[in-house]
Amino acid sequence: MRAPVLRGRRWLGTNGRDVGPEQLRGRIVLLDFWTAGCVNCLRVLDELAVLEERHGDALVVLGVHSPKFPHEARPEAVDAAVRRHDVRHPVLDDADMVTWDAYAARAWPTLVLVDPRGYVVAQATGEGHGEELSAVVDELVAEYGDALRRGPLFAAAPGKPAECLEGHLQDTTRPEGGLPDNAVAVEGSGALRFPGKAVRLADGGLLVADTGHHRLVELDPDLDTVRRTIGGGRGLRDGADPLFVEPLGLALLPAAVAEAVGYDVVVADSGNHVLRGVRLADGMVSTVAGTGAQLRTRLAPGAPTPARATPLSTPWDVAWWHGSVVVAMAGCHQLWTFDPAADTVAVLVGTADEGLRDGGPGEAFFAQPSGLAPSGDALWVADAESSALRTVDRIGLTGGPRVTTAAGQGLFDFGLHDGPAFGDPPALLQHPLGVAVLPDGSVAVADAYNGAVRRYDPATRSVSTLADGLAEPSDVLVDAPDLVVVESAAHRLVRVPLPARTRTPAGPVRISAEVAPGPVALRVRFTPADGQHVDHRFGDPTSLTVDSDGLLSAGSGTTPGLERELRLTGPGPLRVEAVAAACDGDGVFAACHRYRQEWVVDVQVAPAGADEIVLDLIG
Repeated sequence: MRAPVLRGRRWLGTNGRDVGPEQLRGRIVLLDFWTAGCVNCLRVLDELAVLEERHGDALVVLGVHSPKFPHEARPEAVDAAVRRHDVRHPVLDDADMVTWDAYAARAWPTLVLVDPRGYVVAQATGEGHGEELSAVVDELVAEYGDALRRGPLFAAAPGKPAECLEGHLQDTTRPEGGLPDNAVAVEGSGALRFPGKAVRLADGGLLVADTGHHRLVELDPDLDTVRRTIGGGRGLRDGADPLFVEPLGLALLPAAVAEAVGYDVVVADSGNHVLRGVRLADGMVSTVAGTGAQLRTRLAPGAPTPARATPLSTPWDVAWWHGSVVVAMAGCHQLWTFDPAADTVAVLVGTADEGLRDGGPGEAFFAQPSGLAPSGDALWVADAESSALRTVDRIGLTGGPRVTTAAGQGLFDFGLHDGPAFGDPPALLQHPLGVAVLPDGSVAVADAYNGAVRRYDPATRSVSTLADGLAEPSDVLVDAPDLVVVESAAHRLVRVPLPARTRTPAGPVRISAEVAPGPVALRVRFTPADGQHVDHRFGDPTSLTVDSDGLLSAGSGTTPGLERELRLTGPGPLRVEAVAAACDGDGVFAACHRYRQEWVVDVQVAPAGADEIVLDLIG
């Protein structure tokens, strides 16, 4: 078909001029339909850079930014996306999806190649089409030869280059945004550019992924004073003068592990598709997982593989959880593990299909997981493209961990709504990127495209708003009595005071029980919420943990199920934790919900005591 005219709200990277048919006639043109929050679109930008360098002025690359989320349609969000990802070719701001519809695009990213006569000659969706498209460009160059139009799209304006990209390559503005009441924004050195994630160090300082500058920055607790920088400049290089490409997640290793492996922090080096190890004593950096090439095949949960011989796919966040580093592998929509001591990686959970589906390791779908926060035997996950908050339970299930959805509806259900997670209407998020567990056990979520920090309360299964008016918050971390928010599009970190109700740890329920000598049955009765049922298709979705500090001769530990026989050696406190999951329906797409309760049972032994202890877990 003949290529439709490119129409949109405005052009970026053209010094204010429109790109029309007269500029494109006689040229080979590659259109890239993308949107800022799509990880696959960001990786295609890397492929386009290779094509632009390879074909020079024989190929004109034009971006068409067609938004999925409402936030992505805002002019300031498009400006920030072009700056953030250093897009050097012109971009059409297709806010109303006019050009998207004209080209019948249906997925992000979509690539369309137009020949010098103005006809579409190739179209592809997704990543990995660079070599195919390059071959077609070579054919077109050979076919049109000297008749091919080359050179800049526009004649140079006086004193300026022909392809004026002012404002795209450097960003010196630091937008204020509207801050929440009592929030403290530090406006000092201006050292950061689109920071992605941060981690608190042992001495109270913070290590920040200065994503836009491709480096790490260590800050004092004041969030302003720069202690040092590690790296600076785009590339993949180890040693004392390292290079990164868009570093994001940071995980501090336990001291014993760090001493054994020789580095203290694991960094998700997203653009290089590797994990890096950083030794804080001298800033030395090493590549500890990944090959530097992007994973192009589908891997299923299974046996570990050598870490530095296995390709990764846009690792976005990392967290230490039960003896290994969990990796939010955004590029392939899975969670992986990295074992620093064994130098191995493995897929923990997820099929690599993009979507929102609960289940075990080989059943669950994720959609660009981007934030991780451990909490005991549960791992909270900010699942960006499904606008959801998920959990992974480590224990108590046959067949491995299980994924459940705490809040969120699906790939195209998003917004800003507080209330019950699965109410009518349900609570909604919009492209969350970060997550942290608060002292009371509730969860703070960096709800990036809503410009807010939201709070999920597991006890009531409801969502509320802690703070709003923020510029694309990408991470949150607890620094009591505050919450530190990485306000990415404002190039800064801010402190937001935590509400008093969230600052105190929620204690277990304490009860007393008088039992007879001999075996005692412990039973937890689980009552799912109305309309839910216990789903046993993938194994037992319940577990029971009993700890007594020596009070039991039998019955301690963690096992599936909610019943246990105990043998006591005397009186004292028993600590009991029950976990259960219940699902809304029978289909594979039914939402499942996690319930958890802790008790301290003060046990007394008496001849006339009961032969069982019964506890209730209410959905």
